[in-house]
Amino acid sequence: MKTILNVIWLVLSGFWLFLAYLAAGALLCITIIGIPFGIAAFRIGAYALWPFGRTTVERRDAGAPSCVGNVLWLVLAGWWLALAHVVTGVALCITIIGIPFGIANFKLIPVSLLPLGREIVPTDQPFSSRW
Repeated sequence: MKTILNVIWLVLSGFWLFLAYLAAGALLCITIIGIPFGIAAFRIGAYALWPFGRTTVERRDAGAPSCVGNVLWLVLAGWWLALAHVVTGVALCITIIGIPFGIANFKLIPVSLLPLGREIVPTDQPFSSRW
């Protein structure tokens, strides 16, 4: 079932989200300071491309630099991305068929708000992340 949902998601919105995150990651990687943010954008883009069957977990080894980076990300880009995912998720939840896709958009909100210090794992292994 998750494969069918992923294929429909890919056709309807996943590909375009992936391209947007890919472009943002490429722009962020131009400067040395932006490389961690660019890598986070690439990671979110891969998650946005194929979200069903995967989830995010916090990394326990993430330290103070990821916290500082998340604050910068939140102020500069994170809240815009989260707001876009909320609006899109609500619009998709209007129809019964769109509810799973709206929920997938809601799943992208935490990682788009605070991407550093998070890891994307399969849903059947949510606790197998690194310590």
